[in-house]
Amino acid sequence: MKNMKILVIMGSPRKGNTFRACEELRECMQEYVSAEFEYLWLKDAGLSPCRGCLACFASGEDKCPNHDDGPEIARKMDEADGVIFATPVYGMNVSGQMKVFIDRFCYNFHRPRFFGKSALILVTTGFMGQKDVLKYLGDVAWLWGFEIAGKAGLVTMDPLPKGRKEENRKAIAKAAGNFSFALGRETPKKPGLKDIIIFHGERASFSRLEKISPEDYRYWKEKGWLDRTTKYFTKAPVNPLYHGIGTVAEFFAARQVEKELTPKGDS
Repeated sequence: MKNMKILVIMGSPRKGNTFRACEELRECMQEYVSAEFEYLWLKDAGLSPCRGCLACFASGEDKCPNHDDGPEIARKMDEADGVIFATPVYGMNVSGQMKVFIDRFCYNFHRPRFFGKSALILVTTGFMGQKDVLKYLGDVAWLWGFEIAGKAGLVTMDPLPKGRKEENRKAIAKAAGNFSFALGRETPKKPGLKDIIIFHGERASFSRLEKISPEDYRYWKEKGWLDRTTKYFTKAPVNPLYHGIGTVAEFFAARQVEKELTPKGDS
């Protein structure tokens, strides 16, 4: 097996619990795969906050008025075999650095591009909030096209309650195994029902946004996703029942989009 390139998107501003958990994860993964870790410290990255101008949606990410390190970070994600999204829980959510990162790359919600890549979500907290943050960050990566191949939510208060250290160790070991397995799998994972519904729901929207969001429309058209014979983002086999449910969902989503796009008084 080739040496895997793992990019760690580090949302912590310091080398604390989140970094130590990633290092423990790296050691666990060596039992399964040969993996080279690269840490991208968001605290040091030159990322500007999103301005909400929608230029990336309408004209493409290269038209973003923020001339920062965004393109270089996108290149790193493209070149990695797998990505680890790691953050502490701050104020019941991801860290500020991680939120700036997510907002800066929000065009990936409209134009998912990381299919065929695995992601692992790692969250640390002093007391609570890890479940909600795991879900949020997992949904972000999933909607960007990543396969969510592992999750670990760790309580890292000091001092740790009795038994919590062992629970953390088991969670990291499990996530490392699942992530390593996904990295080594040669065939793509089959999409689930939720995946199929998202695909059809998004197609219902972007097929009707040529004038409002021309770059989104162009991207979907060039990918072939607007073709009615296309069943999913990738060529992975689709369960016929899921396809049928997705088609029905797309029909109703399209009606809602048409309703929203019709000027009041024209209906």
